Amino acid sequence: MKESTHEDVCQRTEHKDERVRLRNTRTGVTGVTFGCTTEGGTIQVELEDGTLDSWTSDECEEV
Repeated sequence: MKESTHEDVCQRTEHKDERVRLRNTRTGVTGVTFGCTTEGGTIQVELEDGTLDSWTSDECEEV
């Protein structure tokens, strides 16, 4: 995911309360965003089974 896309996803998640659907490009797992961290550059994702995970922007893409 490009830096600008990462910023857009975080902006929509944090400020517009929009849950963005993402796919992990390494594992193929999909989930929806619920937060971002600027320090670590990660996006917090709720997976389809309800578990929570953090993905770096280089391992995910918007679906």
